Amino acid sequence: QVMQRGTGWANAATQASHTGCAGQVWQMAHWLGRRWLMPSISGRNIGPIYSPVRLWFASLPRMRTERPPTIDPVAAARWEQRVPAESPWLHEEVARRMEDRLQWIVSQPRRWAHWAPLQGGLQAQALLAKRYPKSECFVVEAPVERAQAARKLIAKSRWNPSQWGSAKVRFEVPAEPVQMVWANMALHMAPDPMDLIARWNQVLDVDGFLMFSCLGPDTLRELHGLYRAMGWVPPTHAFTDMHDWGDMLVQAGFAEPVMDMERISLSYSSPQSLLEELRGLGRNLHHGRFAGVRGRPWPRSLQGAMGREWAGPAGGGGLKRAFEVISGHAFKPKARMPVSPQSSITLQQMRGALGLNHEGKGTK
Repeated sequence: QVMQRGTGWANAATQASHTGCAGQVWQMAHWLGRRWLMPSISGRNIGPIYSPVRLWFASLPRMRTERPPTIDPVAAARWEQRVPAESPWLHEEVARRMEDRLQWIVSQPRRWAHWAPLQGGLQAQALLAKRYPKSECFVVEAPVERAQAARKLIAKSRWNPSQWGSAKVRFEVPAEPVQMVWANMALHMAPDPMDLIARWNQVLDVDGFLMFSCLGPDTLRELHGLYRAMGWVPPTHAFTDMHDWGDMLVQAGFAEPVMDMERISLSYSSPQSLLEELRGLGRNLHHGRFAGVRGRPWPRSLQGAMGREWAGPAGGGGLKRAFEVISGHAFKPKARMPVSPQSSITLQQMRGALGLNHEGKGTK
């Protein structure tokens, strides 16, 4: 399938070729089947990465605290301050595929949070609002400039009669738990991913679920090879493997994580169009990146090397690059009661253990 876009063309053919879990299928007999209606899908890397036994060991208190070793937190903070003019095409495509999987979820959220939609996908906001028209949405963006831009682009006109019966969209962190957190293509740019995952867990209600995606370690392998051959520092910070994300989800309090990996191959007509696409996707947050201004000769050297090494008859004269996309979902279980000679728990933990909502009513 060929999709025309701007100065280049994108072939959105995907393949799941991860050797660790390839060939797993979704089945009604799946141990998550009590919450999901899952069709059989062969040839895709979709399935649980934990058995119940491994999940028990992973749930023991060994919370990882270290941050990604190659990410410069100062550079990451600058990236988070940026207000994008539009969401990247790749992010919108990933969000579209992830939204399509919501059809297999039986539970319908009454309230849901859209985390960082400006970069994650504004078109996804419309798709999710259409799927859950009666569900209250909370758009979470920071800093203030991004929140204002999101309000301007997402807020619906209440003067339109067709919108009078739709649920409200609030631009704030939800004060009460939500039943779904949607976070598309945000985790790989986070300077402290464990803190971000913990925040998602905090705003989720018991039995609520998280839907997320991010880039994987095989992203732009050819570009990394080219930089090594030229004697340059890496073009990106290191991306985390999907099994490590699963470990972190469990350590943060999530249960039953199911992970999926696919490769999306994009082809571009020129090195300039490829570099323009990469600028919209993110920045190089590597702490060892070049600290100064390289000057005009350097981009010409880079584009020349890309043209020499990658363009050829096999690619039809274009530049074809692959992105590894990791997506996953996980549920928030009831909180385990701490056991010690003297324990203290919050009121919210007590309600969750008793199966009560924030109003003190049963959730079942």
